Amino acid sequence: MLDHPSRRHLLAGAASLATAALTGCGSAQNDGKPDVITIGAPAVAGTQQSIMGAQGIARVKGWLDKEFRADGIRFAFPGFRGGAASVNQALANGQIDFAYAGDLVAIIGHAAGVGTRLLMPCGRFENAYLAVRPDSSIRSIEDLRGRKVAYFKGSYLHLQVVKILAAHGLAEQDFKSVNLDYATAAAALANGDVEAVFAGIEALGLKDRGIARLAYSTQGKDPRLTGQAGVLVRDAFARRHPGIVGRMVKVWTKAANWASDPSHEDEVLRAWATGKRTPAQLRTNYGDKPLSVRLSPLLDPFLRSQFGETQRLAQQLGLLRGKPFNIDHWFDDQYLESALKSLSLQDRWVALDPLGRPE
Repeated sequence: MLDHPSRRHLLAGAASLATAALTGCGSAQNDGKPDVITIGAPAVAGTQQSIMGAQGIARVKGWLDKEFRADGIRFAFPGFRGGAASVNQALANGQIDFAYAGDLVAIIGHAAGVGTRLLMPCGRFENAYLAVRPDSSIRSIEDLRGRKVAYFKGSYLHLQVVKILAAHGLAEQDFKSVNLDYATAAAALANGDVEAVFAGIEALGLKDRGIARLAYSTQGKDPRLTGQAGVLVRDAFARRHPGIVGRMVKVWTKAANWASDPSHEDEVLRAWATGKRTPAQLRTNYGDKPLSVRLSPLLDPFLRSQFGETQRLAQQLGLLRGKPFNIDHWFDDQYLESALKSLSLQDRWVALDPLGRPE
């Protein structure tokens, strides 16, 4: 269970999202096409937005700009230093039209009354790592009993931790959990203030700097222990501009097809190497699955099942403000299906079953 300050903070945030959702108005204009389409995501360095997924490739290549140049539409990509929760708040306030969001925060926002639709994935099978000091006696998840462990609660990583612990017969109550963002947790580990840190790809940076070794990784294990993320659009924007949404999904689908080609892997990893992430770290992190699997745009049974499990765990942890909702009704696959058909890509990617196996 979340420590009380963190839980109160998350529930208060959900309540403010519900209030903001009643008053938000986006950048789209009533008299026609928007001048600027704003796509938000957490900041990776300062206000720089991370470049990841097929959507990041489309941005680096300038394919959205090219698609909408004749319409006079420009794109803005703000990065939010407050992380995913701030992205959700911006959606609720109508400050952004689209967002890249992890499953937990996206679900918390929608349950709180933020009108969104999930269009396609923007991250699949994100790995989690357990970083410990090089001289630590911790060698496995089971060794965490009674230890002081840091991770960012309220993020999609938090639910990965819950699932990883359960797979090893543990729960958060079996150790002293400390709610820290990654940068603070890394400093705490280096100073000996905590004994272990759960993190995403950033943990590879700690290892490369000699600050930590990796005692556990989800790589090569049950895919249900990995993290998922999706592209959200404000429902009001989609109702006002369905044609624009369809064109954007088509561009992102073309980008997923291009980046799924093994011959483009080096270029893809270089494009994704923003912030302190290096191409070598990205290659290590993503080496357990072909990029074509990770970049699949399909809203398949695996993705639906994972989002459903996230909602169940979020409710169990007391993170939802409002009633659970139907994940299948929230997923809006009409634009993706149209894009796949128009691009003749219906058979490009293989749908995965709820266990992450090819159907």
